Amino acid sequence: MTKRGIRVKRTSSLWETEPMYVTDQDRFINGACEVETELEPLGLLDELQAIENDMGRKKLIDKGPRNIDLDILLYGDERVQNERLNVPHIGIPEREFVLRPLAELIPSKPLYASQPWKLVQDYLNDLTPGEPLSSITPLSSTLAPLTPLVPDRKTSVMGILNMTPDSFSDGGRNNLESLSNTVIELVRNGASIIDVGGQSTAPGRPEVSAEEEASRVVPAIELIRSIPETRHVAISVDTYRASVAEKAIASGADIINDVSAGALDADMLPTVGRLGKTICLMHMRGNPQTMTKLTSYPDGLVPTVATELLSRVAAAEAAGIRRWRIILDPGIGFAKTGAQNLELLRNLEELRAWPGLQGLPWLVGTSRKSFIGKVTGVEEASQRVWGTAATVAAAIQGGADVIRVHDVREMSLVTTMSDAIWRARD
Repeated sequence: MTKRGIRVKRTSSLWETEPMYVTDQDRFINGACEVETELEPLGLLDELQAIENDMGRKKLIDKGPRNIDLDILLYGDERVQNERLNVPHIGIPEREFVLRPLAELIPSKPLYASQPWKLVQDYLNDLTPGEPLSSITPLSSTLAPLTPLVPDRKTSVMGILNMTPDSFSDGGRNNLESLSNTVIELVRNGASIIDVGGQSTAPGRPEVSAEEEASRVVPAIELIRSIPETRHVAISVDTYRASVAEKAIASGADIINDVSAGALDADMLPTVGRLGKTICLMHMRGNPQTMTKLTSYPDGLVPTVATELLSRVAAAEAAGIRRWRIILDPGIGFAKTGAQNLELLRNLEELRAWPGLQGLPWLVGTSRKSFIGKVTGVEEASQRVWGTAATVAAAIQGGADVIRVHDVREMSLVTTMSDAIWRARD
């Protein structure tokens, strides 16, 4: 679009919807974009139709199957009535698949200048509830996307693969000689995502150089991609450095898992936007050395975490990351006290439903963390399996889409049982 004088500023989530009017066809994927252009409405229409033609669109019947359909919904506050174009688009008020993404972008904007009191969100609220829609978040070319609003969705298990000698829980256990068996075991035990880390973010751990971090994660990613039994998994790289993320993606990684949500490296968000990959934005304050002193939330824990995550989502979108490429993480154990970690687990559903965060998927990582040890009295991190199991069940009850764990076999069983309890369709 940029080459045609159309700059995308923001996007909605992608929404999977049942077809309307002609129902004997596949489901549709719908989204809305906020764009900036100097083109007049008809000129913009010409360019959009040229894009459709370039992509091989063939319209056999009206409202029937097509691989791409680009419509102008609004053009600022202008009204256009032409034999080729009507703006606002005449179908907006009756179509949830249009209103749902539009309300993500401009919920408080009047749809018609003649009715300034009636907003986009009002039209969505007026619709008769139908089959629930869900946003989708792609992970990789081999895995189904996350569908955070589907009631009976399955929780994804992310297995932790630490390539660090100083990880708080399993540092030094994995090396390239034993890695093949380790990753095969992770996948056989239920992991559909493997999270590769080369820099410990636990409090007090020394920082390594970007070169050292990359030298740890890149060979591991390349090895995972070379093993037939693990080629289908999604690979996440646990890093807050743009240079490491770029090398990891070039080596075969699919997802960037950034504990700082792009705050510790100014190049991270623009890099991810350019690469077009999915990123997990975690809530954290400060850095791993200072975060334990930044646990004051005078305006309330959930409201503050939500507000601070909203600012990171906005920063990601401004850097060119599409909304459908964003996963959120409440940051259990990062700039939180033990009591605050428990409070977040109890209130994850409220966080998911926070205005501006609805429809985004959530990753929750509680595995073996110190607050579990303090509650259960288990000092050795690797022995905190039962406490971790309880937190995983709580996270799934609260709506988590991905759980990040060390003990994949045990937590896969917990996930299966939790899904059977809380993810069954009524």
